[in-house]
Amino acid sequence: MDIADLQRRLRDFAAARDWDPYLTPKNLAMALVVESAELVEIFQWKTAEESRQLSPEEHQHLGEEIADVLMYLLQIADRAGIDVPAAVDRKIAMNAKKYPAPTA
Repeated sequence: MDIADLQRRLRDFAAARDWDPYLTPKNLAMALVVESAELVEIFQWKTAEESRQLSPEEHQHLGEEIADVLMYLLQIADRAGIDVPAAVDRKIAMNAKKYPAPTA
């Protein structure tokens, strides 16, 4: 996955529709929360086992909602000047220190 290319495509998509004035980090974060709720809704009232066995329609819907969440995250990062791969690498390293793997 080429994150920079995805961010460019999302910028181009927004620019072609004159959406740039509305795509502030604040507005994008709010939209992300809405999309995250739609993602959670797919699993609402399902057992843990049911959540692993989605119907083909639910599975497709899940992919669409994951894509929405990812696109909003990438747009927030793009507009806020966050280097996503560097941020992820840094956070994984921080988590490894905070939650070390048990030793045998």
